[in-house]
Amino acid sequence: MQVSTAVDSREAAISLLNSAVKAKLAASGQVSGPVATAFWHLGEFGTGEEWQVTLKTTKDRYPDLEAHLIAAHPWDNPEVSFTTLGGSEAYLEWVTRATS
Repeated sequence: MQVSTAVDSREAAISLLNSAVKAKLAASGQVSGPVATAFWHLGEFGTGEEWQVTLKTTKDRYPDLEAHLIAAHPWDNPEVSFTTLGGSEAYLEWVTRATS
């Protein structure tokens, strides 16, 4: 699985990335940004910059990773979303080993 979230600073993004990988909730991840964002929050339209965190994990580890990201995230209701990850057999086996 590929899991993503976003935060408002590079430091917060790196903190989430490092804590998730060190806890073996994700095999690896990247931080990218800043990216421009537009959103609705509390009925107000807003814009800004965010840093994206992308993590690779397994279906079995996802619930723990989601809980970790929500608990460690600086926002009250952060985005935590995922897509199913496909790829080479050797890579997907490595993701499984790295999160075991």
